[in-house]
Amino acid sequence: MFGADSMLPSPSAPAGTDDRTAPTDDAERLTALHSSHVIGAAPDAGLERIVAVTAASLGMPMAWVSLVDDEVSWLVARIGVDLHRLPRHGQPCERVLTQSGIVVVNADDDGLLFRDLPGVRFHAGAPLITAEGHCIGSLCVLDTKPRNGFDDAEQVKLAAFADLVMDRLEIRRAQLANAAAIGFAQAAEYALLVVDGTGTITFCNPSAEALFGHGADGMVGRPAEIIIPEPLRAAHKAGLRRIVSGGASHLAGRTIELTALHRDGRTFPVEFSMSIWEGPDGIGMGAVIRDISEWRARDAKLVQLAHHDKLTGLTNRALFDERLDASLATDRYATVMLLDLDGFKEVNDSLGHAVGDVLLQAVAVRLSSWVTAQITVARFGGDEFALLLPGRGSPLDAGALAAQILEAFQTPFPVAGHVFHVGLSIGAAIGGPGTVRDELIADADLALYQAKRDGRRCFRLFEQSMRNAVVARRTLHDELTRAVERAELVLHYQPQVELDSGQVIGAEALLRWQHPTRGLLLPAAFIDALEAHPLAASIGRWIVDDACRQSALWRALGLPPLRVAVNLFGAHLRTGRLAREVIGALERHALPPSLLEIEVTERIALQTDDFLLDPLRELHRHGVSIAFDDFGTGYASLSSLKRFPLTRLKIDRGFVRDILTDRHDAEIVRAVLGMAQSFGLDVIAEGIETIEQDTMLRIMGCREGQGYLYGRAMTAEALAALVMGGRVEGRRGPRAA
Repeated sequence: MFGADSMLPSPSAPAGTDDRTAPTDDAERLTALHSSHVIGAAPDAGLERIVAVTAASLGMPMAWVSLVDDEVSWLVARIGVDLHRLPRHGQPCERVLTQSGIVVVNADDDGLLFRDLPGVRFHAGAPLITAEGHCIGSLCVLDTKPRNGFDDAEQVKLAAFADLVMDRLEIRRAQLANAAAIGFAQAAEYALLVVDGTGTITFCNPSAEALFGHGADGMVGRPAEIIIPEPLRAAHKAGLRRIVSGGASHLAGRTIELTALHRDGRTFPVEFSMSIWEGPDGIGMGAVIRDISEWRARDAKLVQLAHHDKLTGLTNRALFDERLDASLATDRYATVMLLDLDGFKEVNDSLGHAVGDVLLQAVAVRLSSWVTAQITVARFGGDEFALLLPGRGSPLDAGALAAQILEAFQTPFPVAGHVFHVGLSIGAAIGGPGTVRDELIADADLALYQAKRDGRRCFRLFEQSMRNAVVARRTLHDELTRAVERAELVLHYQPQVELDSGQVIGAEALLRWQHPTRGLLLPAAFIDALEAHPLAASIGRWIVDDACRQSALWRALGLPPLRVAVNLFGAHLRTGRLAREVIGALERHALPPSLLEIEVTERIALQTDDFLLDPLRELHRHGVSIAFDDFGTGYASLSSLKRFPLTRLKIDRGFVRDILTDRHDAEIVRAVLGMAQSFGLDVIAEGIETIEQDTMLRIMGCREGQGYLYGRAMTAEALAALVMGGRVEGRRGPRAA
């Protein structure tokens, strides 16, 4: 054999003029050359056989397939030659490349065809031309002696063998492409599936087998129905028939979500993308499939978060609105109930949001347990909840449900080591044909506000008058804001006397509004609006401080010690700073704690949980008196004797007014006096207007009183004059035994 790579010198062009020209499409030719993936690869047995047959058929000792790149002719298959490559330029192979035709060359006696193969005297080469017309090399036969008789028949035969080489190269390229595709498919993370025109699976990769639960080779040859749920199989067969008959596919070229069937019988969501082609065996269909169960779970979670309250799991405002809109559109009637927890802010402020959150969760559970599945329970935020009664337009239904819920919330909530007596205020509105959702909710909110104003822990149904009242309250609210800014709020003092002696021993500080146009207003005209005002707590602080200041001033003027009673604002108690601020006022004005009394109303008692009593207990320990105002008028009175750190009970004016004519009122007063004595509490009677009432109370054993008989609420200066005047006149009668 001729040549050896170890003996091959560095490629070089032959001596003489270099007239080589590169093809204008050489870049495309090189691309076509490299797509065959033969250069640098292991020998191809098919090419080797073609080369051997070519040499034998044409009676040549040597033959090769030469693939020519930009610098080298690569002998990728050869017989009779040990060389693997030759220089491209100046060789007969390059002439074949440039002429794209059969080139036959004999060497002269002194000439060389191949510098690296000096014994070669004859060369015949046929071009290797791709389907696109690019010449990528040649099939060559060679001899050690010149041959002058390489006729047309032999050239045709050589060209035919060159065609066989190109066929083999194309087959090899296709095989490599198929091998790459199969390798990719086998390693792909997504499931790949091929189905023929009969609906039979002809290929599936390992990911498909794992996805659908079938073992190796458990899918190929079986119908595609093994992965299609029963309800979808009819549609699958219809679509397959349509495609096979030449119709359009509704799925090809799209990525859609479908439901697939696992071998164990369960269904699961998949993302499905299908392609269709026409192959040698007819229609082929392929699909890329991936499991999207995690996506669906995540989407479901996002939907849950978008439509449900994260803390309680209840429906949120967005979904509530959707359902209300749907109810109004389809049923035409709907009832909305808004519920607000009484005293929840104090829980958050005093014990922190963690405890408050647990309480809200407990409220959500109890609320849900008292309604039917048709009723939507929602949390709008904070401590505000809502109920939607779809298709319901009866006030009786709303009232009955509200009564059940209010009753359910009579049971306290044990949470985080605390026991909470949580009350509810409920407002409802009924929507009918033409009702707008937001207006209906606003009406329910007005009813809720009315329930709060009426003492909380109650239910109110929206009435049109409530809307009118809103405008009036808004105006009053704004006027109160200006009143605080302009110091229009003042304190007047109603004397409290010792009944036996008639001496003034104290006074109740009563708030008045010196209105710029309406004159001096009593609390009945504004107190409800004031208690709901954002400035209520700061006004409460001012009342305590000004009362302490005035009491200290009376002492400085030489008046006997006077106990001053101030009414407690619920907002002031809920700040959690009551004890600190009251003690600060006493110290600031050097006033003994015994000269200050805090009056607690039944409304505050009903709204106050045990932990909110701590400031009152601290004040009681400090020496400040705690009085229960209007005692006996509500069901909270008796329980308050046990819960509150009381010093004094105030008998309500309603019992005093008819004490001489109504034996029930007289017995209630007598019972209160006896109860107070048993508990070690002092008693003061309110609303005394006649000497006869004064006399009866003294006979019953009441020691203190206040009312118009002794004086209306007056300025601090007027009260000072009254005290300096001594005993209140006009009182006669027997004393109690």
